[in-house]
Order: sequence, then C-alpha cells, then structure tokens
Amino acid sequence: MKEFLISLLNVFGLAWWVEIKTSTPRCIYYFGPFLSTQEAESAKAGYVEDIENEGAEGVSVSIQRCKPVTLTVADDLGKFGEGGLWPVLSGQ
Repeated sequence: MKEFLISLLNVFGLAWWVEIKTSTPRCIYYFGPFLSTQEAESAKAGYVEDIENEGAEGVSVSIQRCKPVTLTVADDLGKFGEGGLWPVLSGQ
C-alpha cells in the first residue's frame, strides 16, 4: 500500500526526493521517491557517503518535492543543461 501511495504522489510531483549536487564531477543525483521529508532525511546520509566514497567533491544536499526526468544529470552525459526535472506546480 505504501509503494502505491508513493507512486501516486510521484506521478503528480508530490513525492519527496533527495537531490545531491557535486562540483567535481559536476553532477546532480536524485534519490527517491519518498513519502515524507523525514524518510528522505533519514536516507540522505547513506547516499552522501556513497557519492563521497566514489571521490566526489563539493557536495550539497537538498530535500524537495520534484519529479526528476533523469536520476543522474552530468556534464559528461550531455544532459546538464537540460535541468533534469519536470516542472511541478506547488503551493510552497
């Protein structure tokens, strides 16, 4: 039941995602979807640790409601200028 609710929220861009940006390599990673900010918050440390273990530098993290088109957006993948997100209307 929980997976169905998360999927439904994600369809409408209302699910929560962990967005991690790195300066070297220049990438944006999306992890999720999550039902709540609390779930995303508790999972983010593991994602950051994995990315730092791969040698990434300049890591910044945010938790947001969004609908990623691509889960990894990077210069070398040729997609950095495309943004990687579907526009989501929000009352935030």
